[in-house]
Amino acid sequence: MTVATPTRSATRQMHLEAAFVCGLLAIFRRIGPVRASNLGGFLCRMVGPCLPVSRIADANLRMAMPELDATMRRRVIRDMWDNIGRNAGEFPHLATLPRNPGSGPGWDVVGEEYLTAQARRGGPTIFVSGHIGNWEMLPPAVARYGMPFSSFYRAPNNPLVDRILCDLRDAAMGQPVPLFAKGAKGARSALGHILKGGHLGMLVDQKMNDGVAARFFGQPAMTAGAMAAMAIKLRCPVIPGYVERLGPARLRIHVHPPLDLPDSGNRAQDQMDLTQMVNDWIESIIRHHPGSWLWLHRRWNVHLPKKKPKK
Repeated sequence: MTVATPTRSATRQMHLEAAFVCGLLAIFRRIGPVRASNLGGFLCRMVGPCLPVSRIADANLRMAMPELDATMRRRVIRDMWDNIGRNAGEFPHLATLPRNPGSGPGWDVVGEEYLTAQARRGGPTIFVSGHIGNWEMLPPAVARYGMPFSSFYRAPNNPLVDRILCDLRDAAMGQPVPLFAKGAKGARSALGHILKGGHLGMLVDQKMNDGVAARFFGQPAMTAGAMAAMAIKLRCPVIPGYVERLGPARLRIHVHPPLDLPDSGNRAQDQMDLTQMVNDWIESIIRHHPGSWLWLHRRWNVHLPKKKPKK
């Protein structure tokens, strides 16, 4: 197989993008976690709602939460962009955010007894969550309990930017961990990782065209089936958790008890039931914190409103 060599202009573009990302991260790092969070939130909530992609968020909200009027939908979308910007500003600080601070930036855990109990038991574990709050804080926080987990990962198109982000994630984890590409090949690698007693983290709230049609907010939503397939096959614990934003660079990780795995003897039905169980759990969190979820993805087969013709 021949790999195409990037053209000179494409290479220049990649280096410019990487330089921009490096410069932005350097600014965020220099001004500290609180001001970086505030700056990122300000920039994104000012610009994001004006971008065409916000029409996807509005269409998703109309379908998933029809009880919200236009004003409330705009507020959710603004809060979503604010959270995205804060995540970006906090990203270079994840490795140094203190645990259980008395005040100011840092993170704490509610339900840490489930992490300590699983760490004592040992063996493979699947951690499930969604793009809620600052989801990037989940891997380094769980790693502090002796369970660094690998994840499925869609790399940026720019390999230089990808390297920058991966280095920051490894620094936050305190060690490099394998990442698995989304798709069949990545799923096989992840299964091998679990079989060796490893830990796996999965954000399962995005559309997966070759997944299963579980329901989400009352509508059919193609959902990744790999999590349920591995958990049912290996009977390994599935521990849900999410990150709540309490303030700028102040985060709370909520860890829930391991799910009761279905065991009817019908593996296909058990996998479907577990997938639905996780979707229902994620939906309940989003309903409590709608502005903290990433509404920008085409989670459902929602048709965006057509543009009005120019007069």
